Amino acid sequence: MSEAAGDLLVDVDVVVPVPLHWRRRRQRGFNQAEALVRSLGQPWQDALRRRRSTRSQTDLPAAQRHRNVRDAFVLRRRASVSGRLVLLVDDVATTGATLEACARVLRAAGAAEVRAVTVARAVIARRR
Repeated sequence: MSEAAGDLLVDVDVVVPVPLHWRRRRQRGFNQAEALVRSLGQPWQDALRRRRSTRSQTDLPAAQRHRNVRDAFVLRRRASVSGRLVLLVDDVATTGATLEACARVLRAAGAAEVRAVTVARAVIARRR
């Protein structure tokens, strides 16, 4: 993961995993983004909370993915990102909808900059 993050780690104050809804976390038994964050060996914070369960993004087209995660995330009560350079971590990016929704919350909470890294980038095949 450190290799994938590369220069994105330079000057980062805190690393934040994309959260799962508590029901999905219970089903899975872990949050894959949090596991990735822990592997970085950087200071991290569980700064975001998914306030509502969302449909799986897997079969949704881009526009619906953005609507699906709109307003799904909030800053945790004790989280502090104001003035900090934040690295947001998730496992897979397809349209960037989840990362964008999380970054919007972090910036609204005063983060000076939000960067993002994922382990994989999924490509949606265009229908002909």
